[in-house]
Amino acid sequence: MPFFRRSASRSGRLALTTGADHIDLVRVERRRDSLPRVVSADSYGYNGDLAATLTILKKKARLDKLACMAVLPHGKYQLVQVDAPDGPPAERAEALRWTVKDMVEFPVDNAAIDVLDIPPDGRNLQVFAVIAPESEVAPLIRTFQAAGVSLDVIDVPELSQRNIAALFEDGGRGLATLIFDDDGGLLTLTFQGELYFARHIEVPARQLAGAQGERRDQLYDRVSLDLQRSLDNFDRSFSQIPISRLLVGPVPGAEGFLDMLRSNLTLPVEAMDLSKVLDLGAVPALLDPLRQSQCMRALGLALREEAGA
Repeated sequence: MPFFRRSASRSGRLALTTGADHIDLVRVERRRDSLPRVVSADSYGYNGDLAATLTILKKKARLDKLACMAVLPHGKYQLVQVDAPDGPPAERAEALRWTVKDMVEFPVDNAAIDVLDIPPDGRNLQVFAVIAPESEVAPLIRTFQAAGVSLDVIDVPELSQRNIAALFEDGGRGLATLIFDDDGGLLTLTFQGELYFARHIEVPARQLAGAQGERRDQLYDRVSLDLQRSLDNFDRSFSQIPISRLLVGPVPGAEGFLDMLRSNLTLPVEAMDLSKVLDLGAVPALLDPLRQSQCMRALGLALREEAGA
């Protein structure tokens, strides 16, 4: 069963992600000596029926001419950090299948599994094992096949976010990145383009945007405490990597959110501005923070390099 791997591509690759009521389609062109260029970023209504939506968009959005990349939503897979197994790289996934069997909430016998290296820090070699149950991956593949749409890659949000963070990193320092969407918040800590740490925060963007008064204070405190604990855990595990700042994706409607983070964290806090790292000339609508927030996962997926995960 294909998982996180590149198959035979067509004339181009298209990132496809789904939200509560919309589906986002993004294409990005990487260029040698200039910023990656966002070729297109389109959104369509979505009622939860992926098969019907793909059929409609097959011609309307030229899905039949492109190879699609999809991302599994939070809760449909597990990301587990474990010691790297012995043996050849080609056999690591199978070796880890039995290592993680008691660490995940579903049978691993037919689960899709892939391995992501964590750069060594002088201690035991560690890896991320990404595991998704067959009951999630197989129907997704069949849906694309039935619609006659090529599914080139299945990825996860942590790696999509890593791709965006890599564009903002300072030379010799790590970066903390926090992005909220319909599934909640995701904190990643990256260094030299590699993912070292990821933490899901059970507060969706819509809750932050709509909260007022005491409820807003409770949510903000919850996020702040989770961030503090995560940053402390990272510092204990990877003290050799200094973190330059916390980069926060747009959270439209969350009044005072960045100011709250700045007052509660010792780390500098900066609002994410995609125009600093992406050429948005072909899609000026992405200058709008609301539009950036909506397309963030698809943009990160579209930045995926063909040579790696």
